Amino acid sequence: MIEDGYGPALLGCAVVVAALVIRTAVTETRRPGSARRAWAFLTTGRGLTTFLVAACGLAATTYATAGPAYLPWALLAALLLAHVTSEKS
Repeated sequence: MIEDGYGPALLGCAVVVAALVIRTAVTETRRPGSARRAWAFLTTGRGLTTFLVAACGLAATTYATAGPAYLPWALLAALLLAHVTSEKS
């Protein structure tokens, strides 16, 4: 059973992730192959390193200040940070 603090954090993150997945799916139907290119940042060294470093830093900060209930938000923020910083200009 999910404790009181975990429910809202998990639900909020699930909504954001669902929106990202829907956006990716809609873009993929318009331009085939775009989903693979959009999420390829996780297969690069820079993207994966950025994600892991940001996830560790944000998770440690979040856990120390707010407890474990907001760890899903820290992981989502790390994922978005890696996506933004790994985009090719």
